[in-house]
Amino acid sequence: MRELKGINTYSLYSLLTAMDSFIREKYKPAKSEITAHFRVKKSEKLSFRECLDSVARESSIGTWTELATLEKKIAKKLGPKIFGLDEGTGKASIAYPLDLFEKGNLPQFWSGICGNIYGMSDVQAIRLDDVDFPEEYVKSFKGPKYGIEGVRKTLKVKGRPLVGTIVKPKVGLDEKGHAKCAYNAWLGGCDIVKDDENLTSMKFNNFRKRVSLTLKMLEKAEKETGEKKAYMPNVTSETFEMLKRAKYVEECGGTYAMVDIISAGFSALQTLRNEDLDLILHAHRAGHAAFTRNKEHGISMLVLAKLARLAGVDQLHVGAVFGKMEGGESEVKQIVRAITEKGPLKSVFPVASGGLYPAKVPPLMNALGNDIIIQAGGGISGHPQGIIKGAIAMRQAVEGTLKGIPLEEYGLMHKELGIAMQKWGN
Repeated sequence: MRELKGINTYSLYSLLTAMDSFIREKYKPAKSEITAHFRVKKSEKLSFRECLDSVARESSIGTWTELATLEKKIAKKLGPKIFGLDEGTGKASIAYPLDLFEKGNLPQFWSGICGNIYGMSDVQAIRLDDVDFPEEYVKSFKGPKYGIEGVRKTLKVKGRPLVGTIVKPKVGLDEKGHAKCAYNAWLGGCDIVKDDENLTSMKFNNFRKRVSLTLKMLEKAEKETGEKKAYMPNVTSETFEMLKRAKYVEECGGTYAMVDIISAGFSALQTLRNEDLDLILHAHRAGHAAFTRNKEHGISMLVLAKLARLAGVDQLHVGAVFGKMEGGESEVKQIVRAITEKGPLKSVFPVASGGLYPAKVPPLMNALGNDIIIQAGGGISGHPQGIIKGAIAMRQAVEGTLKGIPLEEYGLMHKELGIAMQKWGN
């Protein structure tokens, strides 16, 4: 290889390339690029611009030093562009060429955009607030099989929020106790009953036995109420075991499978979706706050929601707005828009859950509309007169809200709701 005054020519070029900034202040990303929107808190040793260059380099074609292998044509074709800088807020956007990503591969996207940059000493903190995907990339994923329309068609419910509950206590009941709780909730008017995030297959509650017994009680409830009902068993496990459990649910005549998507991971989630089972996939977000809650560092729930839609979930927990879980109205609305807006993929049914009870229904519906699933665990099981009355009260809260009647007034005419209002108030 030719040398120039003792310096390798490839190294000389690479050094110059490494020194060249990726910042393009007025850049407008192409429709074919994936654009990530970051908030960065720089380290003391670098300027804001140097810090951003380091992030862009590490998440694409570069590293911490010059590279003899980084040819000019590679840098030109695959180099990222940084734009929209605001040092006051730490915000900046980075546009990445689509060729940096393997289509239909969420783990690879995660490794690329959300990989080494979180451990770099060049940043004190970094948060991925949002990401925009080109249509070409979106179309490489299956997306939801059912979506909002498919779920409503399956359950034959139009024009109102779906009402659901979670069997409580979340763990502790045996299979018969679990099935009985589900049955009572369906009798009272719940459309859906689901397992909680940490109930899988325990010594005291075997998965297969629980599913079999609960689905039998579902059939009984459907005959007695004349309404379609659904049970969401938690199939979360090691990938192959998870597939076995989901297939067992399908064999038993179930219509849903629930997955803890953070615990299982996007690879397992994509594998489950790719099986193309006749099951609505309900996504629980257990564990998300480990990296979404810190507003300076980590990844936003908005990004996770977009990835979940690509992976193919039909329903997703988005936050309760007025419940016990962190997440304000503007944030939850943004997530809801992202998973329901029109596009190449079907929409995802937003699920509000966590500390909800009848009095929270009006503001929740006012904020998020009717295309939501309202899930109340303690807000139904904690009713003074039991689960059946608790489910009745929740349905009454939805009915009263749809009619535009204040629940304090509606509760005077509907005793189950009235008792719930007395217990929990507003």
